[in-house]
Amino acid sequence: MHALPSLKSGIFIKRSWKSRRGRSDFILFFCITDLVNTGAMFKFKLSLLLSVLLSLGALAQNRTLDSLRNLIDLHPNRDTSRVMLILDYVGSAVNENTTLLLPMLNEMISISREQNFKAGIQTGYVTAQIYYSDRSDMAKAMIYADSAFESFKGDTNRRAVINKAYLHHNVGSDYSKMGDFEQAVHHFTRAAEILEKYRSSVVGSVYNGIATVYEQMKEPAKAMEYNYKALDVAEKNGDKPTIARRRMGIITAHLSASHFKEADSLLKIVAPMVKETQDLYSMLMYHQSLGVVQENRKDYTHATVNLTKAYELARDNNAPYEEVTMLGPLTRVLTSAGNLTEAKRLLDTLLKKSIDGQMAFGQLSAYANIAGWYTAKGDFKTANDWLVKRSALQDSITTADMKNKVTMMETRYQVKGKDNEIKLLQVEKQNQELKIKQKEELNYILIGSAIALLIILILLYLNHHNKQKLQQQRITELETEKQLTATEAVLKGEEQERTRLAKDLHDGLGGMLSGIRHSFFTMKGNLVMTPDNQQAFERGIDMLDSSIREMRRVAHNMMPEVLVKYGLDTALRDFCIDINKSGALDVNYQSIGLDDTSIDQTTSIAIYRIAQELLNNSIRHAAASSAIVQLTKTDGRLTLTVEDDGKGFDPENLEKAEGIGWQNIRNRVDFLKGKIDIQSSPGKGSSVMIEVNI
Repeated sequence: MHALPSLKSGIFIKRSWKSRRGRSDFILFFCITDLVNTGAMFKFKLSLLLSVLLSLGALAQNRTLDSLRNLIDLHPNRDTSRVMLILDYVGSAVNENTTLLLPMLNEMISISREQNFKAGIQTGYVTAQIYYSDRSDMAKAMIYADSAFESFKGDTNRRAVINKAYLHHNVGSDYSKMGDFEQAVHHFTRAAEILEKYRSSVVGSVYNGIATVYEQMKEPAKAMEYNYKALDVAEKNGDKPTIARRRMGIITAHLSASHFKEADSLLKIVAPMVKETQDLYSMLMYHQSLGVVQENRKDYTHATVNLTKAYELARDNNAPYEEVTMLGPLTRVLTSAGNLTEAKRLLDTLLKKSIDGQMAFGQLSAYANIAGWYTAKGDFKTANDWLVKRSALQDSITTADMKNKVTMMETRYQVKGKDNEIKLLQVEKQNQELKIKQKEELNYILIGSAIALLIILILLYLNHHNKQKLQQQRITELETEKQLTATEAVLKGEEQERTRLAKDLHDGLGGMLSGIRHSFFTMKGNLVMTPDNQQAFERGIDMLDSSIREMRRVAHNMMPEVLVKYGLDTALRDFCIDINKSGALDVNYQSIGLDDTSIDQTTSIAIYRIAQELLNNSIRHAAASSAIVQLTKTDGRLTLTVEDDGKGFDPENLEKAEGIGWQNIRNRVDFLKGKIDIQSSPGKGSSVMIEVNI
């Protein structure tokens, strides 16, 4: 249920703070200040009209619907004065489930047609579009939208032009809900073109609607562009609650694109404004967004606190749609934190509220999170059952959406014309007669029943097949996970053994060799040797020094101390410099985007070993004279590229290779869940690119 509309400066504004199905702050309506016109067609007393206009603002807020109805009853004449009174009633009741609203609306349209009162006709059609849209009857909503657009044709009055822009905004929101993004952008754009010229102070909500569409289309760059346009309008108007909402819209767009770092920075900026304005929508979205950022950091304790605050705000302010929306991430975080008892209690609440409120998105969220809950408990069979339920529900929603769109298009086609609302009644009457006729044709019903039974059998078979497929997929995932775990254990064991050997060589054997060298020099000072013995002694010392240096080089290669102390970038650079000094290969090392970047030690060691193995292959097998090593970090991805000018090879032969070098490289890439791309051919060198997410 939307909030009651209010009359401000002669404009009806219907407010909504639903964060997922159309984030627009208002879907508005008609400017009534220009409804007054002179001429014989408007037969009403001027004094009565002025009293109505002067009291409009108070009526919407202070008078009950009953008092407004009594005022209409006091003026029985079917003229424009009665239209104005009905307009006030409709504006106050458009968001209420009152049985009188629709008859009043139809009477308003009827009188306006009799009096050729163009503004009344337009207002009636626009309001009817809102009425049916709010009740999700998109077929009728679009019919009245068509009638409204028809009534605006040729009307160059400023009021009519602005109200036509408002209508474009409303229709764009409806198309966005139905997933017809091309039409949504078309209508939002038409609204923006008009409002930029005639009412720039409200065009921010249109930009906000366009941003929402681009988010649904998975075009974050375009969404962000219009989010900032909407923010710019709000800042020019100096409306702090709206500024806070627009900033939260930008943060939501960042989260949709998984830009958690940017979202976290913006949350720190907007926090004081949210606290100052105490705007309900901004507070709710702030706590939800902060909770999602903290969940990404695996800070489940603080994530639980903020998501609980968002959920309680929605619950305490009687916002069931937002309440269901917040329960999804909250139950997911509780499950991740191991608080399974509380997670199960809220999951039951989420499922019940979603079913009671007919919110299919909430059911989908509940099924997925319940599956995650059973997975956390180790009950994979029950988890799989819930995933199958979710898949079946998703299929049914898709089918229902398609049927609704087809129905809407068929109905609009049938009633297309000048008198749409009359033709709609005729179509409905024809449909009723057709249903009666169909009931009499039992043979067709029997055939239809047989077909329906066949379809049910097919669906049951498909469901069983999908269930088996999901089970097999889960088994495959578990086997892959087991293989990765084994690989991780092997690689960690290998690195631990390297570290131990390097330490033993450096601290043990290295110390012993250095001690022997010192003893030799001590002996030399106490002995008298012939020139030949002197030469032999010096040669022995040189060989001992070479052994010490070789031992240290081996220990360094097994576990470079610089890798542990200074990180991957410095270690790779030193390794390439050492190869250059050895004269075995001319290596050019480059790094991009690694300044002030911290990479965990496990990933660093794996990448370092891969680079070692690739350069050793270039030296030993490719007979290369030069190589390029490039390490790049962009958008959370780390890329290692090693190219050489060696003799190259056929990549298909790698699977047949007997050596373990390439197998070690692939094992490390699989362990990091990365990608490997090999480009090489005999006589043309080779290029190997490794890409991993960090």
